[in-house]
Amino acid sequence: MSFKFKGLAIALTLTLGLSATACAESDSGGGGESDKNITIGMVSGWAEGEAATQLWKRLLTDKGYNVEVQTLDTGPLYAGMAKGDVDLFLDAWLPGTHEDYWNQYGDKLEKVGAWYDSAPLTIAVPNYSPLKSLEDLKGKGSEYDGKIIGIEKSSGLYRVSQEDMLPAYGLEDEFTITTSSTPAMLTELQKAIDAKENIVVTLWRPHWAYTKMPIRDLKDPKGAMGKPDGVYTVARSGFAEDQPDVSGWLKKFKMNDEQLGSLEDLMENKYKGKPDQAVDEWLKNNANFAQSMTG
Repeated sequence: MSFKFKGLAIALTLTLGLSATACAESDSGGGGESDKNITIGMVSGWAEGEAATQLWKRLLTDKGYNVEVQTLDTGPLYAGMAKGDVDLFLDAWLPGTHEDYWNQYGDKLEKVGAWYDSAPLTIAVPNYSPLKSLEDLKGKGSEYDGKIIGIEKSSGLYRVSQEDMLPAYGLEDEFTITTSSTPAMLTELQKAIDAKENIVVTLWRPHWAYTKMPIRDLKDPKGAMGKPDGVYTVARSGFAEDQPDVSGWLKKFKMNDEQLGSLEDLMENKYKGKPDQAVDEWLKNNANFAQSMTG
């Protein structure tokens, strides 16, 4: 072999060897840039999900990850996870509220863990309302324009309220659950409270509205709104294998009422529209939280 061709062969061998090494590192999670990219899906207006998502965006960013938050309706979000376009969703209400979505997509998803144990769906009224129970709505449709103010039609809360609660109390001929968005529902609620007008809304716990507005739940003696769910982190199929560190951290993730309520309050009120500032202040006030999750 001539020196010229021998040199070429050596160069090719080195090039192929380096390429193979690079591919092997990428395939084995060897720290390539793509390994640090994570997409989190979020539903706008769901306060607990927004709080958890922005918190974990910060925690993961501080660990060197590139985190993208995509705001989607519930249905497209689950579909996106099933296709692998979205990595994580931190606001899955299971087993009840999101049952339809889990039945449709669950075989392509992974449950990472429940970070909030008991989250009920509710029907709420202002404290000045004469209503005490869902049974009290019977015969009063005209006093409320036949409307219970709801949120997004794609939400499990809408399905449970419209399909389960109304029939259970014989209200389907008097009331309908309106659909709009969670922020629009809260705006209508505050407007009615300011004017001392009648209003009934669909809501859930935990939610910052219970600490900022004079409201209470209607009793549900028939249990039509279902048993309280857990709030879960769920992921696309294969996420735990691809991101074992992140999956392990999220398995440890828990928040109590005080922690979640204070973060929601900062995000939805003091720093509305500025989630990074809300997370900054919350982490300063909860100095050991980050270390306990990702340390």
